[in-house]
Amino acid sequence: MKEILTSWIENLIPWLLSQGIKIIFIVIGGYVLNKVLKKFIEKTVRISVITDTRLSKHAQKKREDTLIRIFKGASNIVLLAIVVLMILQEVGVPIGPVLASAGIIGLAVGFGGQYLIRDIISGFFIILENQYRIGDVVDFEGTSGLVEDISLRMTTLRDLDGTVHHVPHGEVKKVANLSKYFSRINLNIGISYAAKLDHVIEVVNEIGIELSEDSQWKEFIIKPPQFLRIDDFADSSIMIKILGETQPLKQWDVTGELRKRLKIAFDKEGIEIPFPQRVVHQVK
Repeated sequence: MKEILTSWIENLIPWLLSQGIKIIFIVIGGYVLNKVLKKFIEKTVRISVITDTRLSKHAQKKREDTLIRIFKGASNIVLLAIVVLMILQEVGVPIGPVLASAGIIGLAVGFGGQYLIRDIISGFFIILENQYRIGDVVDFEGTSGLVEDISLRMTTLRDLDGTVHHVPHGEVKKVANLSKYFSRINLNIGISYAAKLDHVIEVVNEIGIELSEDSQWKEFIIKPPQFLRIDDFADSSIMIKILGETQPLKQWDVTGELRKRLKIAFDKEGIEIPFPQRVVHQVK
């Protein structure tokens, strides 16, 4: 046993001084190259991405950050594969049979892998066409939330409940982006049939302008919320529509503040927001 251990140590030391040192240099070189590639990818994307004049600086940065994360992820996989193959070669494992085996396995799982290929191709076009980015709020036909991560294969969403959804790109048939370029205030409010419509319109427009000029809110508002039209003659009220435009993802905050201010103003001006009413005729 002692002779075997001695022989093993005698063989190990020369190996460590030759192949072992090479493996260490391969690992260190791979680590350094990974850092350099990440810096190169980031600078290249920042320079080469064509600026979309319709996007704000923040939205443009989100687009660039999304591309950078995807390219970094792809480079990590490729670099890791190269480093592993080089280490296997130094250990004494022939690379040729390994690659051949990988090809055979790839053919064996080809039919199952068609879904993976479909997801990757769909993901490529989603990224190329800039359909959405990390930080956007999107809706995939009922599955909606904030985009936390995008890879070539899938998108990760987190909804308002905090639930995380992993959606393969091949399953995405229709995307609704709620935060691209700008967002819209689209508010319907019911007022009493007894209210003077001209007075209501005046109050709504004044509140919208006041909100857009408020120092706390003006940076989020592109177009002040204003009366658009009478949307419906409902059973108990006249429905009026108010429209405005905000910065992406700010429509919910601004709409909430608008509702609060309208309620206060309506109470002050004597404009009633009626409850559902029903007239009952009693047969004598």
